[in-house]
Amino acid sequence: MNRAPGLNLPAYFSYYKSPVKLVPTPEGGLAAWRLSTDTGGWEPAIDIVDEILFARGGEISSLTADQFVQRTESLRARYLSGTGPIFALYETVQAIQEAAGAEGRRLAATEIALITGIRRKTFIMFEEQLRSAGDPAADPSLAAA
Repeated sequence: MNRAPGLNLPAYFSYYKSPVKLVPTPEGGLAAWRLSTDTGGWEPAIDIVDEILFARGGEISSLTADQFVQRTESLRARYLSGTGPIFALYETVQAIQEAAGAEGRRLAATEIALITGIRRKTFIMFEEQLRSAGDPAADPSLAAA
């Protein structure tokens, strides 16, 4: 798909609570990728680009790169299960959130910072695994900044 004039890529969105990224292609166009909650990988989403770009509001909103990373990892942790270091870190985040809930309080600033850092790390780890498996949309560098 050709790039819309004035669109700065990459761009990140929440589309009905699902993370979507629009990235440039080598040919000067754009590609769209939506998180799969079945696999944690990326599915082509070119069919929703016009709706994202021209009908924003309500269930479609722009995200910063960090918001995109945090949303992606929150959903991966919620919908995926498994073993290994990534899932151990997902369990750590869940334990922090559950402890605050059990105590009837909001997360402390230090807990929020810890969760944010863990999610950046799990994003990089997950994206590296996706890249090794051949997922063309995997981008571990997104959370490294």
